[in-house]
This record gives sequence, structure tokens and C-alpha cells, in this order.
Amino acid sequence: MATFSGVIVPILTPFGATPDQHLAPQAANGLIDHLVDAGVSGLFTFGSNGEFHVASDDERIAYTAHVVKRVAGRVPVIAGVGACSTRTACELARRAQDAGATGLSVVNPYFLQPTDDELAAYFEAVANVAEVPVLLYNIPKATGRTISPEVVSKLAGHPRIAGIKDSSGNLELLQAYLDAGKDYGLDVLVGSDGLISQAHAMGASGAVAGTANLVAPVVVGLWRALEAGNEAAAQELQAAIEPVRNVLHLGPVPQMLKRLVELAGYPVGPARLPVGAPTAQAEEAARALVAELELSSAAEALVGKLAAAAALDL
Repeated sequence: MATFSGVIVPILTPFGATPDQHLAPQAANGLIDHLVDAGVSGLFTFGSNGEFHVASDDERIAYTAHVVKRVAGRVPVIAGVGACSTRTACELARRAQDAGATGLSVVNPYFLQPTDDELAAYFEAVANVAEVPVLLYNIPKATGRTISPEVVSKLAGHPRIAGIKDSSGNLELLQAYLDAGKDYGLDVLVGSDGLISQAHAMGASGAVAGTANLVAPVVVGLWRALEAGNEAAAQELQAAIEPVRNVLHLGPVPQMLKRLVELAGYPVGPARLPVGAPTAQAEEAARALVAELELSSAAEALVGKLAAAAALDL
């Protein structure tokens, strides 16, 4: 049975719309409850959409602890603990576990270009202090470095390393990860929302889907349709994600996703500086999309009905 599976949401981190852009954990309560009620399989704090790169270590632990408390055991909570420094990543792993995280996600160091041996040693060091399952995180467009299949193969037998999330968008690489981990039961999750159906067909155990912050019923419905072999439903739901992805491309991560979720009635605030506000054109597109989806704090039913209707026979 997979350790990391289904739809895991890299939940947004709420910051105040004030000059200091303070962390505002309570503002996430409605979003947390909505995602859990929509049937997601887990929440992931401080992924790329969670803005770990502009949060302090203390903020990362405080918000993770808040999410754990609010979730109250309803779904697993995976904490992002990756860092440029092995020492910092290990310390964050210890603190996140103490805060109640049931899994750890570890991105490779960014800005740096470690060798494969150095990268394997970094992941192994974090796994050695872990008391919960560890999910490696490959996102070369942000780190400048791909986690090679050889590194994954070397680490797959570690008792704490249970999976890898691949956000490269490269299906050949995803297959290489599947091959590297197949003898160890390593979970492979897709992090590119436009490739969820293809990744499932290849054998991925789940998806870490940023779009689910906005359209969780659609993404959950998609995964359920795929699991049930309902191809018609899956095609419709996969296609329903594309308008969201199109708007997300109008600004840097997570500018547009936070704006969409804010317009949908969840006060997650702006992206933290230096990422600024959307352009006038992007703002118009965001408002048009939310109006089309009829996603607001008072009217989410339409998206739920779409997922339910399209996923009949599940």
C-alpha cells in the first residue's frame, strides 16, 4: 500500500495584506476545512506554492503546527523541510516532526549545484533524523538541478524514504523514477497538474496538485475517475483544470493562485514580496475565471456538481 497517494495539496501560506506581510495562520482555517471536506488525501505545507523560500524557519514550523492542529488527524500533513544547508534541513525536519507533521518533503538545495554523491548524502542525512516518511521533491526549474534517477535508486532502499514528487514535467524522467523505485515500493507522485492522467497511466501513486487549492473537487474527482477506470470522466475533469493553469501562467508562483483563491473567498492574502500584485490584465483574467467557475465563499456547489456528474459510476 502506498504511503503517499491520491491528491495531496501544497496548501497556500496566508500572509497579511499589510506592509509587514505577517504570517496569518488563522486565515487558512476555511481553506483547510474546505480541502479536507473535498476529499483530498493530504496537505503539504511549504512547497513552492506555500512560499517556503520567503518564510523564516520559525514561520515554517508555526504554520505547519497550525495546519496539524486544524486538521486534527483528518488527513496526513506533510511538511516541507528542504533547505540549502543540510544542517538547516535536518533541524527543520526535527522541529516539523515535533510539531506533528506525519511526513516530510525535502527539496534539493537551490542556488547550489551539488554532485550526485553530495545530493544523496544530503537526502540521507535528513532521512536519518526522520521519524516519519520522507518524500523527495524534484523541481529543476526552481532549483537548477534535477535529482537523477541514479540518486533515487541509491536512496530508494532507505527505510524512511518513501517517495518522490516530480515537478519536472518530463514523463521520461517520471518513468525513470518509477523504474528506479519499483523494487523498493517507492511512491512516485506527479507535480505537474496537466499530466495527472498520463502519470496515473504510467503507475504514479498520486498527484501533488497546486490547482486543488482552487478546484479541489475537480482534482479529487479526476483521481477517483482514474482509479475507477472511468476514462470519459477523467478526460472531462483533466480538461477542466486547464483554464486554471492558463491563468496561473500569467504571473510568477504563487501570485495568480493566491489571487484566485482569495477571489474565491479564502483570505490567503498576497504572495510575499518580491512577488507583487497581478497586472491589470492578469487581474481581469482571474476575476473572469472565478466568475465562470462560480467559485465564491457562498457558491462552491457548481464545481462539486461538475465533479460528481462527470465521475458517475465511481
